[in-house]
Amino acid sequence: MCIRRQVLLCSVAALLAAALALDEEMAELARMLRESCAEETGVELRLVDEVNAGAALPPDDKLKCYIKCVMETAGMMSAGAVDVEAVVAMLPDDMRAKNEGALRACGSRAGADDCDTAYRTQLCWQQANPADYFLI
Repeated sequence: MCIRRQVLLCSVAALLAAALALDEEMAELARMLRESCAEETGVELRLVDEVNAGAALPPDDKLKCYIKCVMETAGMMSAGAVDVEAVVAMLPDDMRAKNEGALRACGSRAGADDCDTAYRTQLCWQQANPADYFLI
């Protein structure tokens, strides 16, 4: 489990790498996280792609649990709450400068269950800064 967790934590860095056009190895780790959580939840990845193309997060139950999977695996969420400090700490300086205020203002948005909490928190982030928002 620890080795898997380390690989998937690196995957969060890959998400940032993809967003910032960094190296291929990091992008591969993001792909692994995406595939693992998609398989676990059964989400239609076209929903993730549509969100990354600018669509609003749809209230799809499988997408909500996909978001939770990504966040938990990356160490951004545990015990049913988003760890905003962990999220802020993972961001590169330029992204932190643009997003830290909104991330802190949103905090962890409690939902009906852990999947809904992850979704509601991400929805707040998306609404606060749609230009920089993306999912793995």
